[in-house]
Amino acid sequence: MPSLVTSLDIISVLWFFGIWTGYTLIADSNRLQHRSVLGIMNEHRQRWMQEMLRRDMRMLDALLINHLQSGIAMFASTSMLVVGGLVASLGATEKAIAVLSALPFVGETSRLEWETKILLLLLIFVFAFFKFVWAYRLNTYCAVLIGAVPSSTEIDVAAKDQAQRAAKIANLAARHFNRGLRAFYFALAALSWVIHPVAFVIATTWVVIVLYRRDFRSRSQQIIRGI
Repeated sequence: MPSLVTSLDIISVLWFFGIWTGYTLIADSNRLQHRSVLGIMNEHRQRWMQEMLRRDMRMLDALLINHLQSGIAMFASTSMLVVGGLVASLGATEKAIAVLSALPFVGETSRLEWETKILLLLLIFVFAFFKFVWAYRLNTYCAVLIGAVPSSTEIDVAAKDQAQRAAKIANLAARHFNRGLRAFYFALAALSWVIHPVAFVIATTWVVIVLYRRDFRSRSQQIIRGI
């Protein structure tokens, strides 16, 4: 039984990282990006920056950037709170194992197993934190690029190039923010590893199905795409 459980754990972890990495590579690829919500929104951000050039007062653009940053900051703060909670849980390992052992379908858990599962969650939320912080910083760069664009009466090739760079930075910020959100989804799947490795595999599969539907098959995707 110990060898079987260890094999299931290894398979479930490999499945988890394989699915997460594979979906990220496929969903963010140039071939499919134009069909995803993120890719379609990239086109809208390009249009946003083109319209920004024609505005005399760009307070609207500053408000939009500020709104985006506030949402990103909230997720970054949440990530740090979760990291703190997970670190604290490592100090209550014995109590956590006792609680888990009383649950149905949960086998006997060793201290090493518990700490390994918590460390996986820690890595995921630390990864998400770095993604959110970088997305926040990129939006700051975008705000500076917008501020450097001359007035609408002085639009030339250099100004259009500046707006294009701002759009690219905004798109890059959205990509990192999206990957941070994706990490939250997969963290929920990783949480099921505490119950059983089979539950971990099922939860990982369910998460990637949900992500695929929301990125490529959701009603919001159709509305944004204009279908």
